[in-house]
Amino acid sequence: MSDEQDMRPLNLDVPEHLMYSGDHVWVDDSVQPAMVGVTNYAAERLGELVYVDLPDPGMRVEAGDEVLELESSKAVEPLIAPVAGTIRYVNQAVFDDPSVINADPYGEGWIFKIELDDDEPELLNAEQYVKVIR
Repeated sequence: MSDEQDMRPLNLDVPEHLMYSGDHVWVDDSVQPAMVGVTNYAAERLGELVYVDLPDPGMRVEAGDEVLELESSKAVEPLIAPVAGTIRYVNQAVFDDPSVINADPYGEGWIFKIELDDDEPELLNAEQYVKVIR
């Protein structure tokens, strides 16, 4: 892929109300428990997802822990927890059909909901995340 293709503006789908990790994971803490998923940028880079290894509800994670794996025809990539807390719910729909993440990464493609340990996790805002992916 050429550098020109890497700079395509459609990879910059970055909703303003979410927080982001440098590992291309988003967190929506406006709902409780907070929702977590992968960014549009990550979903496009991975290609069509074929398998998601969901964590178990009740699992405790620390920021930086590998929580699950996302498998596409191109690669298997870990999802690194952007925040610490206890996973309360997983999205069975993405287990049944992982392509939901590719189609709607910020909506129906959420992966898990987590009860946060910290009310103010250290994450990037939308503007900061855009700088990371450029």
